[in-house]
Amino acid sequence: MLTKRTDLALEACELWRESAESMTRLPGVRSRERKSDGYPVTRVEILDERGEEALGRPVGTYVTVDLRTYWKRGADYFPRAVRAAGRALKAMLPESENASALVVGLGNADMTPDSVGPSAVRHALVTRHLLASMPRQFAGFRPVAAFCPGVLGSTGVETAEAVRGLVERVRPSAVIAIDALAARRRSRLCAALQLSDTGILPGSGVGNHRAALNRETLGVPVLAVGVPTVVDAVTLAADLLEERGQDIDEAALRDGHDGLTVTTFDIDAQVKELARVVGYCVNWALQDLEVDDISALLA
Repeated sequence: MLTKRTDLALEACELWRESAESMTRLPGVRSRERKSDGYPVTRVEILDERGEEALGRPVGTYVTVDLRTYWKRGADYFPRAVRAAGRALKAMLPESENASALVVGLGNADMTPDSVGPSAVRHALVTRHLLASMPRQFAGFRPVAAFCPGVLGSTGVETAEAVRGLVERVRPSAVIAIDALAARRRSRLCAALQLSDTGILPGSGVGNHRAALNRETLGVPVLAVGVPTVVDAVTLAADLLEERGQDIDEAALRDGHDGLTVTTFDIDAQVKELARVVGYCVNWALQDLEVDDISALLA
């Protein structure tokens, strides 16, 4: 059977159920759906080794916010998206109200589908230096630092090395890593956010996996926020053929097409907008602020 690529736990569940055919219960995995501020939210919990084996992901919680209706521009579509994602992220943060955070924007700022992380960091409220110099004026804010490590080809430094060194120096209570992801369904391109408490593999969205950023490698909880910006071309072609009831010739599909990814024609505008959603959702989760307050502080 052809291996279809996705970074979304929700889609990994879908693929498992398709391969299992008559079996519907996924061992070691618990999933539930609800709505948050009008957006569908799916929570997938991988509970043990059986779930890890079935989905190919570590034990932990994966929350997907479905933003397909976001692009219909309904009432308060932006603040509702921020709150829906922010609520999921806030539930994963360390319980202490004063817990500090390091926000890391992963990816290549010069490659649009991979620029979600650096673009989102531009919308982060950075407060660590302000709390150090003006503690009274910024009382009640969490200390937040932000960092974009760039990519190995530009810096000569592995992302994990750069982030590990900064974590040792800054000593945050948690790291929030933002990156681009790959989806299986073209309908989820720039139309979903995945939040997880298991860390992240930098470069996963463009098929260039680097060393993992997680609790084991950094020594602190690593929360991940990802936006699917690309679809693997072979996966997309296979799904389109299956939808038409045609047989799949895996060798023919992969011949010369491995490593080819597909994105939307207006990816620049979509990444710019969703990066703002992600940046605001991080601020909403970390600080006791509403969307209008965040906008005023970032102006």
